[in-house]
Amino acid sequence: MNEKMSSSTNAINWFEIPATDIARAKKFYESIFEISMQEMEMPDMKYAMFPFDPIQAKIAGTVAQSAFHTPSATGSIIYLNANPDLQNVLDRIEKAGGRITMPKTSIGGNGFMAFFTDSEGNGMALHSNT
Repeated sequence: MNEKMSSSTNAINWFEIPATDIARAKKFYESIFEISMQEMEMPDMKYAMFPFDPIQAKIAGTVAQSAFHTPSATGSIIYLNANPDLQNVLDRIEKAGGRITMPKTSIGGNGFMAFFTDSEGNGMALHSNT
């Protein structure tokens, strides 16, 4: 394959975080990020959308519940934006029903990262500049 990704695109443009209980997962992510998520249903699928600007956003995503979505602590890791400081989000994870698996850790001049398990059992990550 010789095609190159355009410099105006991202490697990721959409993500879906699997859930077995969409209401619980929505409440978890709304609690840790202090956001409101819009619910959407399709045949045999339920979604809770992360807020995004449809004009300017390059990446968007949801929490998704269906027969095709199985939560997992292993596999691909999605780093969610926790700017300005991921510690603020980490401080809300356990209260919301998740578990911190790696505390805030410096990645040199590239900011900070942390790992957690969400309310559905998904292994997830956070990134922030400070």
